[in-house]
Amino acid sequence: MILASGSPQRRAILEQLEVDFRVEVPVVEEIVEGEPDELVRENALMKARSVGGERVLGADTAVVLDGRDLGKPADAHAAERFLRALSGRVHEVMTGIAVVDAAGERSDVAVTRVRFRELGEDDLAWYLSTGEWRGRAGGYAIQLRGAALVESIEGDYTNVVGLPVPALLRLVPDLLRG
Repeated sequence: MILASGSPQRRAILEQLEVDFRVEVPVVEEIVEGEPDELVRENALMKARSVGGERVLGADTAVVLDGRDLGKPADAHAAERFLRALSGRVHEVMTGIAVVDAAGERSDVAVTRVRFRELGEDDLAWYLSTGEWRGRAGGYAIQLRGAALVESIEGDYTNVVGLPVPALLRLVPDLLRG
């Protein structure tokens, strides 16, 4: 399998599952306008299509608050705005995945609901100082120190990390057998 993604989190999940894969980082202009679930699905498909190979996996993740994709924070000020907006609230993490192989194109979107705890000024200052928000959808990483921001999740944890394993196995049922 070829993973059309530069995400170290997606690589780590495939490595944990002991999937034989290699990485090819796609070069695509991501769609940013539209419904978040459609955006992540279409972006995942574009990434998978952009890389040649027998079986290619593309993925795209969005943190969605009040129906709007927050994107990735451009700087620490944007990260702080994101975290303040998420504080004490429920948001959705949507990951679109797409597989392109000899059987055609298949895609799915996984949705996980995440509740942040109320974040105080000290919490915000601490997390922003970690720099972990850089390059992260919604400005946090649940698999790292960002776990301290989360009160609860409803759904698939691996989706919040960036690669929903149950959805992937629905698309590629033989993934773990070869």
